[in-house]
Amino acid sequence: MHSPGDVRIEERPDPTIEQPTDAVIRVTASCICGSDLWPYRGAESVEDAPMGHEYVGVVEQIGSAVKEIQVGDYVVGSFVASDNTCEICLAGFQSRCIHQVMIGAIGTQAEKARIPLADGTLVKVPGEPTEAQAKSLLAASDVLGTGWFAAVAAETGPGKTVAVVGDGAVGLLGILAAKRLGAERIIAFSRHADRQALAKQFGATDIVEERGEAGNAKIKELTGGYGAHSTIEAVGTQESMLQAIGSTRPGGHVGYVGVSHGVELDGLDLFFATVNLLGGPAPVRRFLPELIDLIMTDQIDPGIVFDLSLPLDQAAEGYRAMDERRATKVLLTP
Repeated sequence: MHSPGDVRIEERPDPTIEQPTDAVIRVTASCICGSDLWPYRGAESVEDAPMGHEYVGVVEQIGSAVKEIQVGDYVVGSFVASDNTCEICLAGFQSRCIHQVMIGAIGTQAEKARIPLADGTLVKVPGEPTEAQAKSLLAASDVLGTGWFAAVAAETGPGKTVAVVGDGAVGLLGILAAKRLGAERIIAFSRHADRQALAKQFGATDIVEERGEAGNAKIKELTGGYGAHSTIEAVGTQESMLQAIGSTRPGGHVGYVGVSHGVELDGLDLFFATVNLLGGPAPVRRFLPELIDLIMTDQIDPGIVFDLSLPLDQAAEGYRAMDERRATKVLLTP
């Protein structure tokens, strides 16, 4: 991405092993993330930056210190490289590993990519995935893992009512996660018919089109005046965060995973909201083994969130489609 709105496909040198803990993979599929739209729309500065942080692929090279991953392995990795051994990783927050490397700085909307800290970042997939499973495994690299973390952070579980703010890929897969974790009722904020249909397919029981105070009132109306036990915030704006907090009952939990842009919380309002907040960059690596198993045993099908597939050389059209909301999630193949 050369500047906002300016995405081009260019030839770059093939990646090589730079550290003994690196691996180089042939990327078999990548995709465009909602967070990629922030710089595309000018909300973040960008200049001649490689793009992409979601990926599945086949290992082509490994560094001398890599022991768990082998050449030829079909792998999925997180959007944050982690050693998976530091105290933060062992506590389940690999996305904040003390040795973290953001994969977005490397760029996986490409034919090949260098993955740092390969043993801690990459997870081998057993067997040969079908085309549908491969799409779902790609979703696990970020949007599924992020939605799953949001649901866990919001303490979703049996008997709970869950509100989901945001009907992009992360919010939709947060619905899938909430359903899988046993939520009794899932209320999705959405104004788009196609996304409403997908939300229901993933497990939403109710749709709310109202926003702001009217949206909060609707949630309370649906919950006997209490508000949701658990709320997923999957956008990252001031409005979405206030919507999430306002939809949650006192003592409830908000899992926020939308990349924050301009969010400011009034201390007194937060004080009297009496809600638990947990979020940030999702520790996808924590969940990957479980998610891979659920996908490879056909228990979940998150890959249906991809509603447009394009060759890599048409990535610019993929960005336009997501920016114009003609697509929810764009898959790119070399």
